[in-house]
Amino acid sequence: MTRIDFHSNVPDSLAYVCRLVRKAYGAGQKVVVYGTAHQLTQLDARLWTFSPLDFLPHCGLDSPNVAVTPIILAATLEGVPHHQILVNLSPEAPAQFASFERLIEVVGAGEAERAAGRDRYRFYRERGYPLTHHDIGQSAKGESA
Repeated sequence: MTRIDFHSNVPDSLAYVCRLVRKAYGAGQKVVVYGTAHQLTQLDARLWTFSPLDFLPHCGLDSPNVAVTPIILAATLEGVPHHQILVNLSPEAPAQFASFERLIEVVGAGEAERAAGRDRYRFYRERGYPLTHHDIGQSAKGESA
């Protein structure tokens, strides 16, 4: 069964996803980031400039190198080459999330994002998935105090 982690109250979702992807890649895991074309275009640019010391090999699902690239940016999950970690930036639950070992839901700090996150949390809970919640906003407040 897919393990689902919610990371909520994230002040900058794309920067946070960059850190998640770097951590997963460093651990030898393969990642698919699911979102809108606009989100993925912005994330692509961020991944190239995120850290001057890290190379995070990534490509879109339409790339000829998709089968050998550990980080895939995808607006659809049809034909993704690996199913370890799925990071969701979309306001809806990805249709094929259950084919992944782990799903990380990134929920921004805005009210609309939080409401959509609560809907997804209920959706997964009603289907019996094990859920873990990490309130990033609370963690950040604790670190700055």
